[in-house]
Amino acid sequence: MKKNSWASLAATASVAAIALTACSSDSGGGDADGRACVILPDAASSPRWENGDRPALDEAITAAGFSVDIQNAEGDTGQYATIAEQQLTQGCDVMLLVDLQGAAVSVMENAQAEGIPVIAYDRPIAGADYYVSFDNVRVGELEGQAVLDGLDANGIDPADAVVVYIGGDPADGNAAMFYEGATSVMEGAGITAAAEPPGLWDGEHSATVFEQALTDLGGEVDAVWAANDTNAAGVITILDKNGLTVPVSGQDASVAGLQNVLLGKQTATVYKPFQVEAEAASELAIALLNGETPEADMALEDGTPFIAVDPILVGPSEVQQVIDDGNADYDEICAGDVASACDEVGLEAAA
Repeated sequence: MKKNSWASLAATASVAAIALTACSSDSGGGDADGRACVILPDAASSPRWENGDRPALDEAITAAGFSVDIQNAEGDTGQYATIAEQQLTQGCDVMLLVDLQGAAVSVMENAQAEGIPVIAYDRPIAGADYYVSFDNVRVGELEGQAVLDGLDANGIDPADAVVVYIGGDPADGNAAMFYEGATSVMEGAGITAAAEPPGLWDGEHSATVFEQALTDLGGEVDAVWAANDTNAAGVITILDKNGLTVPVSGQDASVAGLQNVLLGKQTATVYKPFQVEAEAASELAIALLNGETPEADMALEDGTPFIAVDPILVGPSEVQQVIDDGNADYDEICAGDVASACDEVGLEAAA
């Protein structure tokens, strides 16, 4: 019998929502003149931005009676600035920004100078009015635990393990949090990085730098901490090329990531159901559009109020949850040579 996990996700979202009502003023509903401006970073680093976040944010904010303008910078910081200028010229009552290599900083400053509150979404922006994201240090801790679990399954002492770190883009504030969480777990267990090449959110780059690291290590590696599924996929192409299978971490529960988990090429992926994050951000944006002053029960080091959502570690037996939540398609995951792996864990299409 398939497990319906959506109720638990909704419960998680409601925890964040409680904080949003803590200091709100009485409001009679949405003001049709209120406008939320949203800038997404790209469509390449993760499929979630266009396939998940855009429709979820649009539906929630418009259902509350407000208008919303959602645009995507497509990985171009210049385009990011142009979009922001156009949005601010047309008028914004709240801005929700996913940072792209620091491009959101000047946009935030311009918006705040006009008295427009800014929500940093998914990626932190120093000085934002609010930050809504998954608990990114916890994401890293789960990734680090996946590496340790894989080493344990292979009978390898973490203190003796040859582990390569493939991190994310240092311009993304989340990358430092993932790193903090992962290293606290891995190095707490005795791991010392054997190689740590510069990271980006890019599979080809990850493949290139990992291949060089593997060469420098004489072809010896026991595990790889990869900061997301895209980077993990790049690493796995090189492992495959060299006939190696070792524990590899990741996050995003992407189709490729879930397939690699099922095939045993990736130990686990950290699942961050966008619906929960988008719901928390939408509730916050709607509260601000209604003239409320929400409070948060957490804060970043710079004092930014932080609405945090909990991530979920997904191994082969948890892939069904992602399918049941509607965040992955059974037919897409279980195509080709992955079909037998799906059968082994009893995966089924969502009801």
